[in-house]
Amino acid sequence: MEKQEILKHVDHTLLSQTAVWEEIRQILDDGMKYSAASACIPASYVKQAAKYVQGRLPICTVIGFPNGYTTTASKVFEAKDAVINGADEIDMVINIGYLKDKRYIEVRDEILRVREACRGKILKVIIETCLLSEDEKIRMCKIVADAEADYIKTSTGFAASGATFADVELMKKYVGDEVKIKAAGGIASFDDAERFLKLGADRLGTSRLVKLMKSLETGA
Repeated sequence: MEKQEILKHVDHTLLSQTAVWEEIRQILDDGMKYSAASACIPASYVKQAAKYVQGRLPICTVIGFPNGYTTTASKVFEAKDAVINGADEIDMVINIGYLKDKRYIEVRDEILRVREACRGKILKVIIETCLLSEDEKIRMCKIVADAEADYIKTSTGFAASGATFADVELMKKYVGDEVKIKAAGGIASFDDAERFLKLGADRLGTSRLVKLMKSLETGA
């Protein structure tokens, strides 16, 4: 698979707590230059970023991030606010404690409420696979599909580990045809990115691939 084709599946990401506008703007410029799927940035920069790109690059942001244990009302407000500010895509973190408490209906209902708050924009549901048992991962595949979210996403990138090939294979097996898969966290090479895509991922959350492409072009 050509590197440029792989980059079309990348959510070019900067979610560092110390991120400043100059760095965000570089993410946006690079995302536009390399035809990334989106730029995934902190919610506080969404309005400024949307104005800057003027529709040339989808803007993605995160809610309930990275721990997922804020209230449903908070997540709903965050989603509505992000959409009003110009977000095209929302990546939400589930309440992992509720999942482990087997409060499955509440987990599903929260996704449903956030999906409604997204007003038709793309919703990706982060389940943080490194913190889950295999049974919990399978359960979340079914819950996300039942809630009719657009994507199930492996990881925030802020926990102990990120996407694994095994997790994407599992998701592809259980999530159904209506829900797409986003692999995120630790994707550092084009070879790994290509393998994730071949296993069934549709999106890749990473900042490294665009940086790697720039290095290859400059010979750095």
